[in-house]
Amino acid sequence: MRTVLAGTASLLLALGLATASHAGSRVEQILERYENANRWRDHVMVVAHRGGGLEAGKSRYPENSIASIRGVIASGAEMVEIDIRRSKDGELIVMHDSWLDRTTNCRGEVIARTMDELRRCRLVVEGTGAVTGETVPTLREMLAVTKGRILVNLDNKLETADLADMVALARAMGMEEQVVVKANLWSAERLASVKETMSRVGSGFQFMPIIADDAVRDAGFIAAAGRAFSARAVELITWRGNADKMTETGGPLFSARVRAASIRDNWHIWVDTHAIVNKPGGYLSGGRGDELAVAAGFPNDVFGFWAERGATMIQTDEPGAAIDWLAANGYRVPYADADESVAAATGDAPAPTN
Repeated sequence: MRTVLAGTASLLLALGLATASHAGSRVEQILERYENANRWRDHVMVVAHRGGGLEAGKSRYPENSIASIRGVIASGAEMVEIDIRRSKDGELIVMHDSWLDRTTNCRGEVIARTMDELRRCRLVVEGTGAVTGETVPTLREMLAVTKGRILVNLDNKLETADLADMVALARAMGMEEQVVVKANLWSAERLASVKETMSRVGSGFQFMPIIADDAVRDAGFIAAAGRAFSARAVELITWRGNADKMTETGGPLFSARVRAASIRDNWHIWVDTHAIVNKPGGYLSGGRGDELAVAAGFPNDVFGFWAERGATMIQTDEPGAAIDWLAANGYRVPYADADESVAAATGDAPAPTN
């Protein structure tokens, strides 16, 4: 598959449709690669899951924290995924769980507290229980840290209709191209419903379909979902149905027909190697996940496997390890020298706002 993709890239270069590099800031270069998948089939982009707080299976930073975001930016990852909920008074906040217990020193449901009350909760480093000085961040604060530095994927823990407020905030901050929203699609009816909801948001935003192989196996539907939203990436989930086995092929979502659709419509194939709590390793990637790559020491059977099956975006809990291995094995193309955005990731965070 790598040879086929390389051949495709060479053809595009010969036609003058690709460039060796793209001048501009770091985030401009990342965005150019994200929006032009066919130009960059020889480069695998890395997405840091839940703010990128893990390293070698252990929490280095609080999950979904400003500190973790800075670390991800400094690592060279192209995108960071964060989870979005609301406070009792409607503020969009960054928090994975519906309860505060696991990731803060507070207890109870997130939705039961106002933003002022959430400000009194300190984020903790999972595993050690160390209480940090960071409070629960708002989406606005998190976007301020990422602006001009890295792409942001919003994992919506609310209703599909709430995506409108997320897009509106990104637009107000001049970040609509930098922020990617998404939703699960499993049928023509669901696709039409989400399409109708998002049509009220306006244009000029990034939307990514999520497709899982327990509901969808038809390459035609995947292609239709991508075209419906002019998607630049499609997230493909290969469930691990048997804890004792790993996928040998990638499953139906990684078929030749799906890969052909991605090339025809110029979108990235996105795979999730990150862990799911209380589930077997590689639960979203057919058993080929971060635990196998990092803890067991078989990165070729994870990062290499998925890259060879057409994936050009990998969402992982181990962005540093993924970047290092992919770069060392020819799956990454260096970026041109950009501005100070990566170094600036260690700068002060914006003051909290309500």
